[in-house]
Amino acid sequence: MDKIIVPVDFSEYSEYALETAAIMAKRNNAELIVLHMLEIDRGRVTDSTDAHNEKMVFFLKLAEKKFDEFLDKDFLQDINVTPIVKHFKVFSEVAEVAEEHDADMIVMGSHGTSGLSEIFVGSNTEKVVRYSEIPVLVVKQKPSNLNFDTVTFACDFSDEMVEPYLKASKLFGNLKLIHVNVPGEGFNSTAEMESKVANFLKKADGDLGKLNDVHYTSDYTVEKGILNASNLLGADLIAVPTHGRKGLAHFFTGSVSEDVANHSTLPVITFKI
Repeated sequence: MDKIIVPVDFSEYSEYALETAAIMAKRNNAELIVLHMLEIDRGRVTDSTDAHNEKMVFFLKLAEKKFDEFLDKDFLQDINVTPIVKHFKVFSEVAEVAEEHDADMIVMGSHGTSGLSEIFVGSNTEKVVRYSEIPVLVVKQKPSNLNFDTVTFACDFSDEMVEPYLKASKLFGNLKLIHVNVPGEGFNSTAEMESKVANFLKKADGDLGKLNDVHYTSDYTVEKGILNASNLLGADLIAVPTHGRKGLAHFFTGSVSEDVANHSTLPVITFKI
């Protein structure tokens, strides 16, 4: 891991994300790219009058001052930090910055069950996830440690899950795979699931070595099953796949990925299908 993007709005939750990213950067000798998006409408940006130009300079200088103060943290010492200011809150720009700088991960802060903090209100975290080609790590609180000794990976064991599973396995060698059986369409018998799991592991890993790391659970919704199973397994991190711009993965119909990210007290990381 060489570069990590951290979008910030100067809130305590984006500070949690920044500190989390700093720990990961030190472990991997990586660069931090810290991104702030100004709330300036496009009309004001494109207006070339002297008065508007003066306002733009004022807003940019103010943002730079707040940035300098925000980045004055002991935990950022000895880390290569690159601050970037964008003119407006367009969440696709987070992914564009990540692509431009060939970043490996995006780390974002979140309120958790109370909703997402300031610039990440409502579905905007999901928007970042949908545009991002790289993993997005959402954190909810000040990091105590980031060992991630136990990581759960939610999976329906379809062929399209192979790639995100391999990406997650590359980052975390201690994955516990979770499948949630819910009532109605999509319900699988034990025999059906065992067959799907065996085929999936043979295709992904080439063997059945992780067969004992597969956990089956039944619940009324997929997101509740993921959260309950992760807590039962003592997870430090929950990994979920997503289709990104094409919408959520078949396994995660509706807003399951976003619900998991919002309601989990654990960090959540998404992987693009």
